[in-house]
Amino acid sequence: MESRKKDHINFTSQSQIDKHLCDSRFYYEPALNAHPNQELPEISFLNKKMKMPVWVSSMTGGTAQAKEINTKLATACQEFGLGMGLGSCRALLENSSRLSDFDMRPIIGDELPFLANLGIAQVEKLIENKELNKLHDMLGKLRVDGLFVHLNPLQEFLQPEGDRFLFPPLETIQRLIEKTEFPIFVKEVGQGMGPESLETLLRLDIAGLEFGAFGGTNFALLELLRSNKVKHNTFSSLTTIGHTAEEMVGFLNALPDELTQNKNIIISGGIGNWLDGYYLMKKYKHQSVFGQASAFLNKAKGDYSELSAYLESIKQGLKMAESYLKIRD
Repeated sequence: MESRKKDHINFTSQSQIDKHLCDSRFYYEPALNAHPNQELPEISFLNKKMKMPVWVSSMTGGTAQAKEINTKLATACQEFGLGMGLGSCRALLENSSRLSDFDMRPIIGDELPFLANLGIAQVEKLIENKELNKLHDMLGKLRVDGLFVHLNPLQEFLQPEGDRFLFPPLETIQRLIEKTEFPIFVKEVGQGMGPESLETLLRLDIAGLEFGAFGGTNFALLELLRSNKVKHNTFSSLTTIGHTAEEMVGFLNALPDELTQNKNIIISGGIGNWLDGYYLMKKYKHQSVFGQASAFLNKAKGDYSELSAYLESIKQGLKMAESYLKIRD
């Protein structure tokens, strides 16, 4: 006790905080609950059960470090009961030599949702060339529960080696749905999606959406950084186009329930910490989970204990939030 009281005295001056920094998103209700001692409620996702409403968003496709990083991420998913999306699996369509980089089902287990990922440009080519069998073979080898199709027209336009879409992504996704039976998710990669795209996609027979909203890793900017100076100066204004995760939650909340209530929604993009994720999940009118990519990637580059400790802290934070925080309307 004496040591604690000394700390209180020593740190008092450093503990002053500006009243303008008060987080106005929540009501803080300290009188209503004891400290939490139970687990978080399970989340149903693709008819599987997640123990935390946290999604490991797609990353690390086709790089030398992919196997090590994916292995750590899959191990964490198994330990904490999370869902996981792979980075782009494009490299596996023609050559399965790197299958072990992506083959995480033995680690994550059969009880948790696990999804592959492919760009809309590759899907378009597979359909046009009548080669969807390659996609089916890849998904079978990975033993995934479904496929993310990522929409990235700005990234492809700005990428020096970028593809060009011959058809609107909506048409390509509809054709894919008609020719396959596996669950299909649609995601953006850092700019988010506007209300018309969201509504039109949700009218299709897709399993769900991941936001990939503006505010996290900006792949349009990333590609410009790889480009020449003239291109960078000409198109840099495009990198500020997009929609935040909070804005996209508002778009979905404005849609009729029949379009949203049975879809699996992953809120991602600019989720700086677990409290941001908690707030947006609570603001959305139906069940959802929140996803992060770069935060998990940074932890997975180090020792596994760092990643595990990070997730344990998120778990405890979410439990405290459930006990003491209510969002303001």
